Amino acid sequence: MSRGITNCNPGNIRRSRVRYRGERHPSTDASFKQFESMAWGYRAMFVLLDTYRKRYGLTTLREMIMRYAPPEENHTALYVAAVSDMTGIRPDEELDTRSRRVMVPIVAAMSRVENGCTARRSEVEQGWDLTGF
Repeated sequence: MSRGITNCNPGNIRRSRVRYRGERHPSTDASFKQFESMAWGYRAMFVLLDTYRKRYGLTTLREMIMRYAPPEENHTALYVAAVSDMTGIRPDEELDTRSRRVMVPIVAAMSRVENGCTARRSEVEQGWDLTGF
C-alpha cells in the first residue's frame, strides 16, 4: 500500500505549518501529513489547489502541478500529461477551482499519479463536500 493511502493523504501533501481540518495530530510520518480519513485528505487537496489560484494566481493545470510537484522532486511534465490525459483537460486550460465538475476528476487523477491506484470516486466526492465550496 502506498504511503499516501496509509496516511489518508492521497495527494502526499508535505508537513508544514498549515493545518487542515481533519489532519491527525501528532503525525507519525516525519515528512507527510496524515488525515483522519481519505475524504479529509481529498479535501486538503481541493483547498490547496484553490489556494494556489487565490494566493498565487495559478489558473491552469500546468501551473498548479508545477507548484504542487516541482521538477526538482518530480517528473512534472509527465505528471501534467498524465492528469491531462485522464481528465481531458488541456494543460493550459484555465480552471475553476470552485467547480465540482472540474475539480473532482483532477484531484482523482492526481491521486492516481501520486499513489499508483485509482481513487475511489465516492471518497473524492466526500472530500469535495467537506470543502463547503
